[in-house]
Amino acid sequence: MSWQLASFSLLALALLGGFYWYERSHPSSRTVALVATLAALATLGRIAFAPLPDVKPTTDIVLISGYALGGGPGFAVGAVAAIASNLFFGEGPWTPWQMLAWGLVGLAGALLALGGRRIPRIWMALICAAAGFGYGFVLDFYTWVSFTGQHTLAQYLVIEGEAFPFNLAQALGNFFFYLAFGPALVRALERFRLRLNVKFVEVALLLLLIGFGATHVSLARADSLPVRAELGYLERAENKDGGFGGGPHESSSQLFTAWAVIGIAAAGGDPHSGAAWIESHLNQLQGAGDLERTILALSAARAPLHGLLTELEHDQSPNGSFSDQSNLTAFGILALLAGKGPGVAAAAATSWLERQQNADGGFSFAERGSASDVDDSAGALEALAAAGAPPSTITRAARYLRKAQNRDGGFPEQPGGPSDAQSTAWVIQSLLAAHATPTGERYLERLTSASGAVDYSAGTSQTPVWVTAQALAALAGRPLPL
Repeated sequence: MSWQLASFSLLALALLGGFYWYERSHPSSRTVALVATLAALATLGRIAFAPLPDVKPTTDIVLISGYALGGGPGFAVGAVAAIASNLFFGEGPWTPWQMLAWGLVGLAGALLALGGRRIPRIWMALICAAAGFGYGFVLDFYTWVSFTGQHTLAQYLVIEGEAFPFNLAQALGNFFFYLAFGPALVRALERFRLRLNVKFVEVALLLLLIGFGATHVSLARADSLPVRAELGYLERAENKDGGFGGGPHESSSQLFTAWAVIGIAAAGGDPHSGAAWIESHLNQLQGAGDLERTILALSAARAPLHGLLTELEHDQSPNGSFSDQSNLTAFGILALLAGKGPGVAAAAATSWLERQQNADGGFSFAERGSASDVDDSAGALEALAAAGAPPSTITRAARYLRKAQNRDGGFPEQPGGPSDAQSTAWVIQSLLAAHATPTGERYLERLTSASGAVDYSAGTSQTPVWVTAQALAALAGRPLPL
């Protein structure tokens, strides 16, 4: 067998393995759409900077995709970007190698996220530069393999020497491209991951469903017809293994199972089979967001926490925050209170979060100064109310949320946007936690079908399990056991 045939066979196996891994994760339609969008962005970036040899933002976009979304999506973005951009530059035997090189960059980005801590901007820029060299080494190896000589080390070193200026140019370009747009893209993709699904980190926005301290709400709400219908829908959506997927009959995941457990527990159902599935798959947890979500789900089911609180505290920054993000810190407060009650870690996180409140009373995804939004403000309000923050802080946040309510009775993710069931459910829970009169229940009830499934928004037929679980918790009005 020739060098060319052997290397190409291994290359084909690697590419097939990468795509098989991505497909095996059963990505949702939203994730597939985001991967396609990012691949198109990476393709456009390569084409736009074509006049500058090897200076392009493609590698940065692919690495950030893997870092924020996980290994499967990161690999897919890189591989698809390579083959799509070569429709412009020309396909050839180099295309599969470029697909592999950028796919590996996406996987490398996912590995960076395993630590669960935010990487400082300058270090991330340096990592992007290193990824440029890594991409170049793969393509240099392709040149060496395709070379018809004896494939000696000396020949490889000659190829590397001639390619070094081009690899250096790409590395420098990656460094400055990341400084220019990298942090903003990371925040945008993390927001998608936290709000919708992305499997490997899938941070727990569901923690807003807890409604701490809502004891003044009548528990009889849990016996109402809409709540019974939604609870029945979730019970029918449970997989044989005890877990839940994004929809009925979809593969179980930690993210969707935790959402379902929280919703079922809030409505007075039996969450134990879902909690048992979570306990048997703890090896899938990665990062503070996963830990926070799981702690709250297991607490809701009265299940053991298996040392997860200790792991979560290890992820807390010296300033009290979790990754300098308001939403992760809010969820961290709720998880700490659920597992341990008031303590030094929860107090430090609460103090940091209080300082992130914007002048309009709301909170942003990250730190103070960024635009406030409904979802993150609801999460912060629920956490601060649970932690006993000053009444003035609570009142200002609640006032911000009430002002964002649309005429249809629902709440949008961003003020002025269309209402959706998820944002509305979070606002209801946060107002309950603040001992304020909730609003938005009728909007949720209008989205509930006879089967108990809840549409994401009016005029859509999207009824994912996680939306029904969140709406169920809000309509039940029960505080979970923090």
